[in-house]
Amino acid sequence: MLVTLASVYYQRKTGPTYPVTGQAALGTTAVTYRLSRSHGGEGGAGVEVTAEDAAIVGSLVWRRYPTNDSWAEIPMERKGNKLVAELPHQPPAGRVEYHVRLLSGDTEQMLPPDRAVVLRFRGDVPAAFMLPHILFMFAAMLFSTRAGLAALTRHEKTGSCVAWTAGLTLVGGMVFGPIVQYYAFGSFWTGVPFGWDLTDNKTLIAMIGWVAAFVTTRRSKRARGWVLGASILMFVTFLIPHSLLGSQLDYGNSAGH
Repeated sequence: MLVTLASVYYQRKTGPTYPVTGQAALGTTAVTYRLSRSHGGEGGAGVEVTAEDAAIVGSLVWRRYPTNDSWAEIPMERKGNKLVAELPHQPPAGRVEYHVRLLSGDTEQMLPPDRAVVLRFRGDVPAAFMLPHILFMFAAMLFSTRAGLAALTRHEKTGSCVAWTAGLTLVGGMVFGPIVQYYAFGSFWTGVPFGWDLTDNKTLIAMIGWVAAFVTTRRSKRARGWVLGASILMFVTFLIPHSLLGSQLDYGNSAGH
């Protein structure tokens, strides 16, 4: 369980959809920010920073990504101790890059200071599909770890652990996964042979590993190496950040903002 939780936490913290957070100083005032890198559903993506000094004003500087569009600027509205604005809605898999520009008198501060934040839009995924996808994949990782340990200790239930892992990966990754992908980005599958979506491809690789382990355990009692290999493969794929090299809209073939 601890291995599974640790891998899920690592994947989430290092993934390209995890918000960019930080703190900056503007004069004598500390400004904190949490800038989103993913937005689901209709409407624009809200952006806000906490700046208690009412003299601080801000604007949202953005453009579609990756393009050579000119940077556009949207004034931010003050609501209490926060400055807020909204990035214009984009089609599913559309991305924008943006900064927050803050001004206090003659002092200017860009957030984040070193690079633009890239945010990807996606469609709204019904909970009826998202929750089973997450739960089945979490359970698959749990059984995968159990199968690997069983193989190491020559446990008699190694075969059943393999069967459970293969089945959970099949349902969670190869059934609910494409459904979630369709609702989010309009395509059921963007991995090999149709594309290089890393989430789809790593799921496929893990699935192949467990199919091989399942078939081998049914044919031979000396399949410990295959089971252990599939377990390690599953662990490695789980360490790859979710949505890395994910679906991306080609703005060269789309119109307008």
